[in-house]
Amino acid sequence: MSLERFNLIKDILGTPNFERDGVAIYKMDCLEGMEKIPEQLIDLTITSPPYNIGKEYEEFSELDSYIDWCESWIAQIHRITVADGTFWLNMGYLEVKEKGLAVPIPYLLWNKTPFYFLQEVVWNYAAGVACRKRFSPRNEKLLWYVKNSKSYTFNLDSVRDPDVKYPNQKKNGKLRCNPLGKNPSDVWQITKVTSGKNRSSAERTPHPAQFPLALVERMLKSSSNENDIVLDPFMGSGSTAECALRNGRYVIGFELKEEYIGYAKQRIDSYLEDKELSSRQSVLTL
Repeated sequence: MSLERFNLIKDILGTPNFERDGVAIYKMDCLEGMEKIPEQLIDLTITSPPYNIGKEYEEFSELDSYIDWCESWIAQIHRITVADGTFWLNMGYLEVKEKGLAVPIPYLLWNKTPFYFLQEVVWNYAAGVACRKRFSPRNEKLLWYVKNSKSYTFNLDSVRDPDVKYPNQKKNGKLRCNPLGKNPSDVWQITKVTSGKNRSSAERTPHPAQFPLALVERMLKSSSNENDIVLDPFMGSGSTAECALRNGRYVIGFELKEEYIGYAKQRIDSYLEDKELSSRQSVLTL
């Protein structure tokens, strides 16, 4: 069923600019692309859109225009999401003139969507700029939305934290903690993708704002099942695509910059080559 939906989307959108093993990325404006997709075909959306702060991959807009634009593409995500589907939105901060320097964008957007807002998760990423006149920022927000507040996918066992202080502690002869680990809570300490000669992350690409695979994986595993279809309307360097591929999901992505699609291609091809090499080595050791 998922493969049929995946192929239907490809038939409608046309030949992807990049395609590998269940990954299809289109060089296309996400609004234009999503408007072509029929209702209720996407199981999960994970994305981090431009923050409207003047980065190289975005066009700066007045705040009201930016919010209106966000409402437009979020509405399309809701329309094409299945009845029990999920939407994870990562947002940072921006300046609101004469009101605030670092206003969390989720405060401006959380209720401007037909989705049901289930929970805010704080991503504590450890590294960042150092400030002199305010506390150094070390977090962004993840907004967890569902289409049906009574029926949605939540695979807690797939994302439990095995770092338990007293894993074997018992009460009345029964383990107090799940053998798989504890609930990771609503504060996620996941290292940011860093750059630099001596501290660059192993997964680093030239993209200036890259999603860590570990962050995507927790959202993806908790909120979808194998063979589900995952969407990222702002694909960037391809973290969502690589994570979906590694975990047996299909993925549709939109990205306007050719070079960013190239980054996604490089990392996905590299993963598939490593996977093939590992498979051959396993055969040789049998």
